[in-house]
Amino acid sequence: MQFLDQAKVYVRSGDGGNGCVSFRREKFVEFGGPDGGDGGKGGDVIVECVANLNTLLDYRYQQHFKAKKGGHGKGQNRSGAKGADVVLKVPPGTQILGQDNETLIADLTKPGETIVLARGGNGGFGNTHFKSSTKQAPRHANPGQKGEELTIWLRLKLIADAGIIGLPNAGKSTFLAAVSAAKPKIADYPFTTLHPNLGVVRVDGFDFVLADIPGLIEGAHEGAGIGDRFLGHVERCAVLLHLVDATLDDPAEAYAVIRGEIEAYSAGLEDKPEIVALSKADAVPKDEIKKKARALKKVAGTTPFIVSAASGEGVTEVLRALVPEIKSMRAAGANAEGGKAQAPVERWRP
Repeated sequence: MQFLDQAKVYVRSGDGGNGCVSFRREKFVEFGGPDGGDGGKGGDVIVECVANLNTLLDYRYQQHFKAKKGGHGKGQNRSGAKGADVVLKVPPGTQILGQDNETLIADLTKPGETIVLARGGNGGFGNTHFKSSTKQAPRHANPGQKGEELTIWLRLKLIADAGIIGLPNAGKSTFLAAVSAAKPKIADYPFTTLHPNLGVVRVDGFDFVLADIPGLIEGAHEGAGIGDRFLGHVERCAVLLHLVDATLDDPAEAYAVIRGEIEAYSAGLEDKPEIVALSKADAVPKDEIKKKARALKKVAGTTPFIVSAASGEGVTEVLRALVPEIKSMRAAGANAEGGKAQAPVERWRP
């Protein structure tokens, strides 16, 4: 399945139906009077967060969404039908931004959340609404109100508990494939991973979601390589797993490059807890691994784990190191939700 994490969409709500000018005309009925019905309300444009999606691919093939117009009023006090709503279904973690791609309108993180992006126009009043003791035969009605239209950006930020970062060919996809049932593309050339991959990991009976982020290179924040746009997918993570290729001549420099890109990207990533690990340990002699680990410790400020996804060395230890940070984030989220009454999900309008 293809992956798409950003899409530009045009939406328009439905116009309201026009009110009707009509008079009751029946044989043997002496006093008829006005009986024009009201127009129906136009349809709304609604965005709904659903659980069974993980990409915005649907919006690559359709970018225009228009709700139906309300029906016009009719005689005999018959109101027009309400226009059908349009519902845009998005995966959890989707942000809705304004046309400038910067103004945040809403952030949908839980399945079932809905917002009303554009509300349909109200239907016009029929002439029945204008009758009075001094105006018993009004011959005018209101037209329906126009709907709203706007252009929005949908941006998906995957919801994962931990994210793997590192240079291209650092062994990120291999690690994800080794610890979960995910099947990312693995090859011996850079930029094999072109979009994030997710996998569910279980360690000591505890489950969490691990995200593999495409590799960064120096200057990624300026657009080098595939840029840093995919770093948005680890903004929601509790902890970062930084894999450094042990086969490189200077792993410490490789670590410093990635940290520099994270700090340039900002968005709070530089403050997230980080687990550092030397990957591909099976391809490097033991004495050389120890030497590179000491050099990496001086730069990272923490003792790196020694990992080999191919042989399984150190994998369980790394996963266990991620668990406390994930549990801490989940506990903080549970406390935040428990501190206030749980209100039912309502439609929200910006």
